[in-house]
Amino acid sequence: MSVGLDIGSKTIKIVELVSEKGRFRLRASGVVSHKGARPEQFKDDKEFAFLGDVVKKLYKEAKISSREVGIALPEALVFTRSVKFPTLTDEEIASAVRWEAEQYIPIPVEDAIVQHQIIERREDTTPPHVSVLLVAAPKALVEKYAKVVDAAGLSLVSVETELIALVRSLALDDATVMIVDFGAGSTDIAIARNGQLAFSRSIPTAGEAFTRAVSQTLGIEVSQAEEYKKTYGLSQSQLEGKVKKALDPIFRLVSDEMKKAIHFYQTEEKGEVPKSVILSGGSAGMPEVASALTKLLGMEVVVGNPFSKVEVDPEAVKSLAGYAPFYSIAVGLAMRQT
Repeated sequence: MSVGLDIGSKTIKIVELVSEKGRFRLRASGVVSHKGARPEQFKDDKEFAFLGDVVKKLYKEAKISSREVGIALPEALVFTRSVKFPTLTDEEIASAVRWEAEQYIPIPVEDAIVQHQIIERREDTTPPHVSVLLVAAPKALVEKYAKVVDAAGLSLVSVETELIALVRSLALDDATVMIVDFGAGSTDIAIARNGQLAFSRSIPTAGEAFTRAVSQTLGIEVSQAEEYKKTYGLSQSQLEGKVKKALDPIFRLVSDEMKKAIHFYQTEEKGEVPKSVILSGGSAGMPEVASALTKLLGMEVVVGNPFSKVEVDPEAVKSLAGYAPFYSIAVGLAMRQT
């Protein structure tokens, strides 16, 4: 049994998977909205206790059985980059990362938790090289998330970044794809090659910015704008296309950042152009988002199904229908083989 706990700024998601004969099966899942902030903003023990109680209640209501959970850290607060090394052995790379990490991360190494994974070995380049993904997280950030898990009475067994978890649940094993996760405060962009995270970046334009645009353009309250955004999205035929008109400039901004990411990956990493874009997160569920981005980018855009690699009971499929895009990170966390 493996449990993924995704603590977002507006919602918390939990997923428990069972691994059977190389396949994953959904055992339990749940999602809850919360009014609090994210752990990185907490200063007071009461805040950790409050969010711990929210997690504890969700854990109970979702009927999760294992107390051991894996969590993801917000992409905007961690440092992820691809580094090239000569063709060293795995052990030599681990040693090189340990000694050279400080030149790649913007915080002192002693204040960070540094991990790495080998993306690919290339013998066909001059000179041959090994591409390594370097990930560094501030220890203080990890400690805050661990404190919430502890307050919920659970045991923390793994910590990784949101995009690494997303790639695990959504990426294709035999192609290069872009994954775009719309959170509340940031949109996270990943390029995954053959099921491995190869490039990542985070931009501060996301769900809250979409809601603000609708609120200001239509002169309505934020709560009503949130509902309009979810209900009408980028549909031209709904509400005379007024919501679409409000959202268009923000989506053009996001699509420009996606194009920049592809260009950087091509020129700097010498990677191939992604064959498609997979969307995730709450705003991915808005009407016509995929078709609007398809037009802006000139490539196939689909809303990801985080349960595509997981067996799900037919009854559970119905209850998950409206919430599937929310679960991508939690599913990816639960798929981690510790």
